[in-house]
Amino acid sequence: MPVKVVEGTRRAEILDAAAQLFATRGIRTSLRDIADACGILAGSLYHHFDSKEAIVVELVRQYVADLDRVAASVVAPSSGTADGLIDAIEQLGTAIAGCAVRHRAALLLTYFEPPSVFGTELADLAVRAPVAITEAMHQLVARVADAGLLRPGLDGHVLADRLCESMLHVGIGLYHRNKAAQQVPALKCRMLLRGLTARAPAEGDLDRSTARTAADAVIAAWPPRAGDGDRAAPVLAAARAEFGRRGYEATTIRDVAAAAGTSVKTVYRLVASKEDLLLAVLDAYVTSLTDGWEAVLRSDASPIEKLDALLWLDVNILERFSEEHRIQSVSLQHAPPTSPDLGLSFPSQLRRTRALLAAADDAGELRPFPATADVRSRCVFSLIWTPQRAIHRLGTHGAHRFARATLLRGATTEGTGR
Repeated sequence: MPVKVVEGTRRAEILDAAAQLFATRGIRTSLRDIADACGILAGSLYHHFDSKEAIVVELVRQYVADLDRVAASVVAPSSGTADGLIDAIEQLGTAIAGCAVRHRAALLLTYFEPPSVFGTELADLAVRAPVAITEAMHQLVARVADAGLLRPGLDGHVLADRLCESMLHVGIGLYHRNKAAQQVPALKCRMLLRGLTARAPAEGDLDRSTARTAADAVIAAWPPRAGDGDRAAPVLAAARAEFGRRGYEATTIRDVAAAAGTSVKTVYRLVASKEDLLLAVLDAYVTSLTDGWEAVLRSDASPIEKLDALLWLDVNILERFSEEHRIQSVSLQHAPPTSPDLGLSFPSQLRRTRALLAAADDAGELRPFPATADVRSRCVFSLIWTPQRAIHRLGTHGAHRFARATLLRGATTEGTGR
């Protein structure tokens, strides 16, 4: 006699299968893929969900509800000391990161921007997702400020958003599957709150360092956008916009041609394939990034001066190449990471970050952190990149000062001696 499937159980099975598929195959996952994973006919899914969008919306709704529960569970620390407040922030951060890992599919579908093929309900949920946790984090940061422990001039709202963003980022790659990664959430919080350096150099010394000079030279040499006289300019501009909006996988040459107001034939006169078009769009971005890191790390500067120059370089990269960065980000919805390594040049930059931190250790420039070299370098590398929201709010110079005041010096002042 066949076993009768309970309605709620089948719905939960569908959502669980969909979550696993979206987290590994991306938004390209079809209803048939989900049905096959559940061992049912595709038509049977419609007894439970009207569409793929309905499944995605339900996954994101569960994710948002879990984040809200995390925010509601925050207990104000009984101690007003720096250690007590930092412990409370680390606990909240660890809970947020755990939620991001549990709901990786929903995170990937909303962290950057919801796929354009879906409607306003998903967009509204995506906007709402971090609201409660960011407010809870800001309340803890406000306690730090009220205790006189927040670095002067630091924007508490930006700091709270930065902390939450760095915790959600834990769920994007696959490094969380590494046992040592259990340290990552608390370690990233501690780095932003306590700072990396044993004693950071003065602002003026950092501004005048040879590493900063090298970064400025690279930034000054970045090529301008193609001008009106370049016949490829409208096509490249349209490709940047379409790849950023739809993702590389979902964008066709026909989409680009329509957005550029030209014909498919004209696009193919400029490039041989969609892959070549993507490479043309990303070429200046990738070259500028790799050349900038090379110039900074090759400079005759101290490890901390080089780290500061990388903070400045990457702020400018995100400001100048925001569309190209968006293309990389949106692509993760269509092709989720299958390894801990993210980005076109991640492995190389991670190795160089590890070497830079080792040199800083040898020079006695870093405060000690209880973590392996791999865990520490991954945390630092991810924190070198200041979120675009902070750059938009503070500007490039303000975002760089914010990065110095957190990652280098630490957002809290008690016991730093700096």
